[in-house]
Amino acid sequence: MSKVQENPSDRLLSLDFYRGLTMFLLIAEFSHLFTFFVLPRFEGTIVYTIGSQFHHVDWEGLHFWDLIQPFFMFIVGVAMPLSFSKRMAKGDSYKDLTIHAIKRAFLMLLLGWGLYCIDPGVIVFRFQNVLAQLGVAYILAFLVIRKSVVVQIGFSVLLLIITEGLYRFFPVEGFTNAFVDGENFPTWFNMLVSGEQQGAGWAMFNAIPTAAHTIWGVLAGQLLIGNYSAKKKLQFLCIAGVIGLVIGYGLSPITPIIKKIATSTFVVASGGWSLIALALCYWLIDIKKYQKGVLYFAVVGMNPLFIYLFAHVGGADLIKKIVLPFSNALFGWTGELSAQIILSCIVLFLLWYICYWMYKKKIFIRI
Repeated sequence: MSKVQENPSDRLLSLDFYRGLTMFLLIAEFSHLFTFFVLPRFEGTIVYTIGSQFHHVDWEGLHFWDLIQPFFMFIVGVAMPLSFSKRMAKGDSYKDLTIHAIKRAFLMLLLGWGLYCIDPGVIVFRFQNVLAQLGVAYILAFLVIRKSVVVQIGFSVLLLIITEGLYRFFPVEGFTNAFVDGENFPTWFNMLVSGEQQGAGWAMFNAIPTAAHTIWGVLAGQLLIGNYSAKKKLQFLCIAGVIGLVIGYGLSPITPIIKKIATSTFVVASGGWSLIALALCYWLIDIKKYQKGVLYFAVVGMNPLFIYLFAHVGGADLIKKIVLPFSNALFGWTGELSAQIILSCIVLFLLWYICYWMYKKKIFIRI
């Protein structure tokens, strides 16, 4: 992990905004802000309806919150050709890029695994979080980054076909109900690696099918740095996104959309939304130049690894403990619920401010 100096003006601002908004929402979860919107007192109201979109679906279906991890894995893919082209312009060889990719994938896998060992204080073998998943997806995407568009798409589809086949035809007794919680291949795989036996858990095997998100991100990144006009790039992104939505939702009666085990329809549908989101950001920020206020999120997108690790290892809870007595003293009169919401907003603001401070100091954490 290293601290580097970087000129933000050289960056694709829409990508930083997209990544920053995604990370901002992730750290908002650590502030516990979204938990208040689904309290029983709000059931049947617009607050509860909107708030439920910021929580995962229990099993089958798709909420907005189920798109956050696909967004991030897709964004990493978009950044890969941009980053590698800059490295090659500075004189790095393909061998240098390969070594860098392997090291980065290993460190992401290691950091993702390490986060699971912190809370229990013992060594456990779990790899479900976004960092661990990215460690696998990153290297798979790198393997085909220099291949043709057809090969990259074909490889991503092959990963989904392998997943579909294992889910439907895995030949171990007791694990043959492909889309029934606790009775499928992902559950068996979790048990094999870590001994986990509970149902409704996140599947470690998700790293294989969701690598398609990163590969599709690579294709989008290659498009954005290509010689096409901005209008043509936008058209390609929109068309690809719509195709993903049509296929993903269209096949959902056959293969249900389930995020927790990353079914093929989930991957394709969420990939479609990822492409549409990038197209929207690219159109608004890089084409229409609506850039007022974009920096608010972009600063988070410039240090995604740092803020994810900081919030995950207890940084948000530490800030909350420090702020709590002062927040209660100032806002306790508003009522218990209002004071808790205000406290969460303060914690979220301070997490953002750390990113802003690092941006102003030109500190960007990389691996």
